[in-house]
Amino acid sequence: MKINRKRVFRDIYLIIGILAFLIVVLFLIRAFSVKELDDVSPGINCSPDLLTKADVLWVVPEFGNFSISNSQEWCEYIKSLNKTLGLHGVYHSYNEFGSDREKNYLNVGISDFENCFGYKPKMFKAPQLNLTEDDEKLILSNEMVILGRFSQLIHKVYHCSDTGRFSNRFVDWF
Repeated sequence: MKINRKRVFRDIYLIIGILAFLIVVLFLIRAFSVKELDDVSPGINCSPDLLTKADVLWVVPEFGNFSISNSQEWCEYIKSLNKTLGLHGVYHSYNEFGSDREKNYLNVGISDFENCFGYKPKMFKAPQLNLTEDDEKLILSNEMVILGRFSQLIHKVYHCSDTGRFSNRFVDWF
């Protein structure tokens, strides 16, 4: 069987061209979509520049066994930024929603969020984006929209302590 070199090179160039096009499209989508900031909590040092740059702040309601509702000054500051706020786990422990959680567990975070900001969260993003089916049902039963991997792909997502999969500097660039 004889291999047609022209056809092979044409196919390779076509695949490379399609991949380059998709990367450019993703770059443009990310450039013009809302920016998100994960791990917002009084217990996590967060640059004021990042808080200003982001459109959506993902709040950790209990970090280091400290509730955001115990820091009303911080709550007022975050509210004054006039950003969209979402719930980012409860304690932000590693793989926090990788095992099934009880309703009371989630209610701690919802209650802290509500006591801090005056309303219940409408959006939820699990730490490490890991969520079991039962936890997904629990969150949806609390009338929250779940954002996950696809959202993370099409938005620039920064982290307060710059601990994400990619550095904030890289996120800024791409």
